[in-house]
Amino acid sequence: MENLERILGEHPFFRNLDESHLAVLVGCATNTRFNAGDYIFREDEDADSFYLIRHGKVALELHTPTGGTLTIATLEEGEVLGWSWLVPPYRWRFDARAIGPVVAIGLDGKCLRGKCEDDHNLGYELVKRFAAIITERLQATRLQLLDVYATHA
Repeated sequence: MENLERILGEHPFFRNLDESHLAVLVGCATNTRFNAGDYIFREDEDADSFYLIRHGKVALELHTPTGGTLTIATLEEGEVLGWSWLVPPYRWRFDARAIGPVVAIGLDGKCLRGKCEDDHNLGYELVKRFAAIITERLQATRLQLLDVYATHA
């Protein structure tokens, strides 16, 4: 457990998080691995976790009306994958596919929601950190859509 606490504390997303909060997060964390081409999650499935990427790359993909797939972001080491576990109705908004092998720390969203209900300071800290990620992903999606419409105009 100490090793996971150290890994969480060193990840950019949790940097400078109160040590007592890190200790709580460890109880919801597990090491995970995905093979090249694995879908980590699919759009409209239950969103019950998020991932701190330690090694590898993950493509965030959106299905287009023409039946194609658009990669809206590629996430790498040090980044966070998944925010839908935090926002009802807890459903994924995109697909996430491993590009090559991926090593990550998975955090159980249901476990974390319970911990946040018990400790509103932890919940507020997580919401602030995830708000920045949500904003970043929305901006990436916006830029991709502008690019798509610019090439088809």
